[in-house]
Amino acid sequence: MRLMHKQLKLQKKLLMEKLKELLPWFYFHCNVWRFPYVCYENGGGAFLIPFFVAIFSAGIPLLILEFTVGHWARETPPAAFRKVGRKWEWAGWLTVLMPFIVATYYVVVMAWCFSYMVYSIDLRWGEQAGNFFASFIGDTGSPLVIGGISIPILLGLVAVWVGIFLILYKGVKRIGKIVALTVPIPTILLIILTIRGLTLPGAMEGISYYLTPDFSKLGDVNVWLAAYGQVFFSFSLAQGIMITYASFLKKKSDLTNNAFIVALADAGTAFLAGFAVFSVVGYLSVSQGMAVGTLPMAGPGLTFVTYPTAISLLPFAASIFGIFFFIALLTFGIDSAFSMIEPISASVNSKWKISKAKATAIMCTIGFFFSLLFATGGGVHLLDIVDHFVTHFGLVTIGLLECLILGWLFKLYRLREHANETSDIMLGRWWDVLIKYVVPIILVILLAVTIVDNITNTPYPGYPGWAVVIIGTIPLITISVLSFVLMRIKGKKEGIEA
Repeated sequence: MRLMHKQLKLQKKLLMEKLKELLPWFYFHCNVWRFPYVCYENGGGAFLIPFFVAIFSAGIPLLILEFTVGHWARETPPAAFRKVGRKWEWAGWLTVLMPFIVATYYVVVMAWCFSYMVYSIDLRWGEQAGNFFASFIGDTGSPLVIGGISIPILLGLVAVWVGIFLILYKGVKRIGKIVALTVPIPTILLIILTIRGLTLPGAMEGISYYLTPDFSKLGDVNVWLAAYGQVFFSFSLAQGIMITYASFLKKKSDLTNNAFIVALADAGTAFLAGFAVFSVVGYLSVSQGMAVGTLPMAGPGLTFVTYPTAISLLPFAASIFGIFFFIALLTFGIDSAFSMIEPISASVNSKWKISKAKATAIMCTIGFFFSLLFATGGGVHLLDIVDHFVTHFGLVTIGLLECLILGWLFKLYRLREHANETSDIMLGRWWDVLIKYVVPIILVILLAVTIVDNITNTPYPGYPGWAVVIIGTIPLITISVLSFVLMRIKGKKEGIEA
């Protein structure tokens, strides 16, 4: 039995070593897809200021905290919080359930990429990329009108979930080599799209909207919370991912330095993606005779309008470029998706000693059936609402809980000393102050004001208020209750081979 346990640990170690190699690029799709449309919805340049404030005031400090907790505990998130205190295991389960919720709609975006990869062969979206996208997903215009499921999206969904299962079941050693060879491709393609976008008529209008802040919007708390939510999402904070990752880092890994590198690389990718998207947005505004901020194309589908438009406008080899671009998005998107599934499957495997293959199969099967809802005609609106509540309330609340539990109910200096043992950048008491006071105060104020603002001014005026609340809160309430249930279920002491 000990031999089996050692083999299991060795397999996990090999897996996480590969994750370590690929981790900086897990964020590529989060930033290429999500950052531009969140930035557009929140005023362009007005969003950049709170975004960078959020990175340094909460993102990096919490990234260091999660790296350190995982490295110190050498366990999955539920077991790590149990090590902090037996009664806090539920917080660990909450952190791994949250990315599972994200994965159920995130893979739908991957399915869109899968279809667009095929459509790139003949540039099927033509000159009306916006209308094509709406037709492609069968947009019903409302989350209350479910509609049907497009066959191409369904096939893409099956392919993505099968891919996630095979990666986690077989390990990432073989696929990791392929991804390692293609790491530069998305960045190169993104740079080409950016250069082409900047040469389009009206591009500077979009860039101006992107870089010029409207200071009046800085008084809108929703802009600030959207910025913090984006940082939590793209840094994979409050999702158990970083704790799981760090638990298998080498003992002498530089935790603080890694956190800064990951954060700055992530922010740089997001900033570059903004130029690619907003240059095309400027072109579309001029061609349609509308102001940049008034184009009817905000939301999760913005990326599937701007990038195809930019690809179609390339002077040569547009089809080949489009195929490779969406292959790159799909490849790195799947990497991000399996990093969301790994924490929950590893936690189930660790506590109840279900084989890794079975645990992964169970989570992928459950995830597939839930993701069908987001693949419907009304799914894009469901996705938008659920994503709003997850990032604005779910992830931020978990980040607050981490600060309170680890900062106030545990000896935080032990974690600081642990990080300093192997780090070039030494953490001082300033880090304690950030985790115990600054970050919690910021998050509490943002949460309180935003809850009041969302009640008085619904963020989705076109939908019934009761529907938005139900759609947005049911997933969060469900995983909150489930985290306590999972804590109460007794685990098994003896392991089995994965």
